[in-house]
Order: sequence, then C-alpha cells, then structure tokens
Amino acid sequence: MTAHQIESLFIGLAAILVLSRVLGAGARRIGQPPVVGEILAGLLVGPTLFGGAVADFLFPADIRPLLTALAHLGLALFMFVIGYELDLALLRGKERIAASVSLCSVLLPFGLGVLLALYLSRSHPTDNRTGFLLFLGAAMSVTAFPVLARILADSGLGRTRVGGIALASAAIDDIVAWSLLAAVITVSGGGAQWTTLLAPVYLAVMFLLVRPGLRRLFDERRGRGQITADQLIVVLGGLMLSCWATEWLGVHFVFGAFLFGVVMPRTTSERLRAQVVDRFEYLSRLLLLPAFFVVAGLQVDLSRTGLRSLGELALILLAAISGKFLGAYAASRLNGVPPLQSTVLATLMNTRGLTEIVILAIGLQLGVLTPDLYALMVVMALITTAMTGPLLHLLRRRAGGSQALGAYADRTPDAPIDAAAGALGTAVPPRGDADVLQPGVK
Repeated sequence: MTAHQIESLFIGLAAILVLSRVLGAGARRIGQPPVVGEILAGLLVGPTLFGGAVADFLFPADIRPLLTALAHLGLALFMFVIGYELDLALLRGKERIAASVSLCSVLLPFGLGVLLALYLSRSHPTDNRTGFLLFLGAAMSVTAFPVLARILADSGLGRTRVGGIALASAAIDDIVAWSLLAAVITVSGGGAQWTTLLAPVYLAVMFLLVRPGLRRLFDERRGRGQITADQLIVVLGGLMLSCWATEWLGVHFVFGAFLFGVVMPRTTSERLRAQVVDRFEYLSRLLLLPAFFVVAGLQVDLSRTGLRSLGELALILLAAISGKFLGAYAASRLNGVPPLQSTVLATLMNTRGLTEIVILAIGLQLGVLTPDLYALMVVMALITTAMTGPLLHLLRRRAGGSQALGAYADRTPDAPIDAAAGALGTAVPPRGDADVLQPGVK
C-alpha cells in the first residue's frame, strides 16, 4: 500500500464511524432502529447524490477493495452472532402457531416474488433466469430477527405473548429463508457442482465433531465463568475455517458463519454466552458493519430512476409487503389469534433490515441481480424496516397500550392459560443508548 492509500483508508474509516453514528442516533431519535440510519448513511455516500463526488472523495477506487474486505469480515461476525442468538427454545409452547406464521409468511411472498420476477426478467435480463426467479422469491421472504428483537424491546412488546410468537416465528423464518437462499445459490451456479455435493460431509463434521468440541471448550466446570483469550481464539479460528469451507463448497461464506453460530453450545450460562457475543459484536457493530453499509451503498445509484423504475419499485413493495402481511395474518387468524394481535404479528414479520441487505449483496455478487434492480430492492428493505415502528405506534394507540396490544387469552394447545399468562403482558422499558451494543440490536 502506498502512503496515499493508507491516508485515504483512515479518512474513509473515520467518515464511516461518524456517518453511521450520527445517522443511527438520528434514526433512534425518531423511533426507528439504528440500522435504518446506517443503511441511509450508506446510500448517501453512494453515487445517488452529487454524481458520486462524495464517494470518490471519501472512498477512492484504490481503497474500495480494502473496505470490501473489512465489510466481509464484519458480515462474518454478524452472521455468527445471528446463528448464536438463534434460540429454538423460543418455540417452546408456541410450536404450532410459530411454524404456521413463519411458513405462511415465507411461502406467500416467495410465490409472489417468483411471479414478479417473471415480469421483471424482461427489463432486467440475467444469464440465469431460473436463479433470478428463485432468488427474488427468497429475497421477498426474509424477516430480520435482530431488528425485530430490537423493535419488540423498544415498543414494550418484548415480553408479551404476541412478541414471543413473533420472535419464535422469526427464528423459524431465518432457518427457512437461509436454506432457500443456499439452494438458490447452488442453482445459480455460485460454485463448482462437485464441491457442493460435499455439503452433507461439512454438516456432519459441524454437528458431530465441532459441536461436541465446542461444548467441552465451554464446560463451566473447567473455568470460572469467564471467557479466556484462548477460548475466543479457538472460536474465531473455527469461524474463519467454517467460512472458508462453505465458500470452497460453492455456497457462500455467510452460511459458514451462520452455521458456526448455530452449533455453539447453548448449555453454557447466559453470562458466558453474553461475553462471547459482546466480544465479537463490539468491533463489528462499531466499524465493520458500517463499512458493509457503505460498500453496499456505493453500488446503489438512484439518480437515474425514472417512471418505469418507480413503477417497478411500487410492484416490489406491493409483493413484499402484501405477501408477508397476508401470509402472517392468515396463519395467525387460523390459530385463533384475535384480529388486532394478528395485525401486529403481520406488521412485525414485514421487518427486513440488515438481513435483507446481506441477501441482496449476495445476489449482486453472483450476478443474479442487475445493479438497477439491486438499488430498488435496497430501497424496499429500507422502507419495510422503517414502516414497522410507526405502524406499531398506531396499533398501540388503538389498543390502549403495549400490554393490551400484545396479550390475549385463548384455549389453543400452544397457548395454555395459567397463572403465568399475566406476566406475558408485562412491558419491557425501552432501552437507551447504552444498550445499542447489546445482542439483538442490529
């Protein structure tokens, strides 16, 4: 690296820190999750404004590969945390309704996405039409588990029955959506076919060898409840190797990071688990993920958006929002959830956040999405995330508070009425700025 490149890199990183923090705080001030402001920061420094002059000044072409490398590292750490926080214990007592809500809110938008892709393929041709159809369907099906958790906490719905169902449904949604995306990447030719056939071997190694090894590593009888540097090095090294393995298999390194988080032991104490998450999340949350937003934003150019593009954006929003809403609402009503609470669930399942940006970046990297369509899909992700808070506010006013909005009584097997039912209506006080770096706040 030349001295000029080093100087440009440090200036660019400083700009990323300031922009992401300022716009993230601004989003929080107006009742939005910080990720909305951070995504917007990425868009503002891209070519949409001033013909890309801001991007060329802050992020010259010769340092962008370095920013991309940092963004990929942040993405790996983010996906690891997502996998580690995916707690299937959330399903306990909610298996039937959570599975119904999740599957319906995946299958309906997936189908609408495929139908929309048939229309969009005429104006956005790609080399792999089948991959394009399947990818757009998968992209429509996403619910962002971390952003959803933050919205639930800030809205006071975190410990209500509806909030629990939403989190459980989003957990299943994560598994289904990422499995769909893995299949789509394989169909799209993301790698050599013979290596993809070794995926079952990789899964067997992860669950039969790596998982028991990690369980022994974190056996609290060998420690004092504190994470050691050696343990963190083992986890970080294993994470990097898992990312390498899935990239070599021809899937994508994000799946390796996600699965490594999934196989992390859940039998450790919450204290140990929080220590692992915090240590991996601080650097990623402060710098590496904002770098990812900038890299993603540098590829979004809305300055040439015309009437045709606006019409396509309207269709994308219609398919994305209606598919999620109708699927989740119908499944909730069929399971005996009252109309108001079903509306809350459907609204929550429409949250896409950073998870959607990750998937869209993969599609652009594979050549499945054209740059113009990628830009429109990023706008869709921003809008569907930003609309959740205001809609919940309106519903809360109608219901008379978070407790009434999130609690209900029924006689279904998934929701037995007992003495603990009242506790499920207890609201969680909104978290302040000091909690921004805690798990589940992306």
